[in-house]
Amino acid sequence: MSVTRHGVLASQAVLDLAWRADGFDVLELLHDLTGHVVGQLGVYSALTILDETGQVDYLTASDETCRRLEEDQIELDEGPCLDSTRTGKALAPALLHTSVAHQRWPRFTPRGLRAGITSVAAVPLRTPHHPLGSLNLLSTARVPTREDLRLAQALADAAGISLHHRQALLAKEEIIGQLETALESRIVIEQAKGVLASQLGIDMDEAFARPRRHARSRQQKLTVLASNVAHGDIPADLTMTP
Repeated sequence: MSVTRHGVLASQAVLDLAWRADGFDVLELLHDLTGHVVGQLGVYSALTILDETGQVDYLTASDETCRRLEEDQIELDEGPCLDSTRTGKALAPALLHTSVAHQRWPRFTPRGLRAGITSVAAVPLRTPHHPLGSLNLLSTARVPTREDLRLAQALADAAGISLHHRQALLAKEEIIGQLETALESRIVIEQAKGVLASQLGIDMDEAFARPRRHARSRQQKLTVLASNVAHGDIPADLTMTP
């Protein structure tokens, strides 16, 4: 059986998510998951979780368009990503221009279309024993195929395995607690992005990319760097155009 370049890259992405060093940063793992989805499938990606109170919140998104649409769904209490997160089940690709989508999500669908999204899909984020949330796929062009969804599920499951190994002795509630800590970290990162965008005159996607590159190159936790930036301590290299 021949092995394609895409197959090799997909396998490497799965291994990257499944094999993490002890004490890894949960939010960094989830950032990497959305990044691999973009790289492998060419769609926007976001992660949402169901917290202990039954509320849905998003943890990370691949870009600002996706982040805004996740926030829209939470604000409206309506949308495909919320449906998948609440049920713990996969969502087959739904075309937003159809009457079915308008009937199912009458307030979210127009916002998605205005943002250029043509289809949405989702697969569960889970450990081997517990559902945790949803990996959401938003496309502006091609509709994800069955093979795409299988790969998305494999990537989500690889991240779930890392979360399971990290929390092997913890109950589901404690795993959710770790994800909620990641949610708090996401808020700090959003604050840092706002500081960089305002002070440097860059867009929000670049305001995220710069500190992430900085943290990775120095093996520094992104949350620590973001906290420093949010408090006005901006490393000099973040002010320079890459």
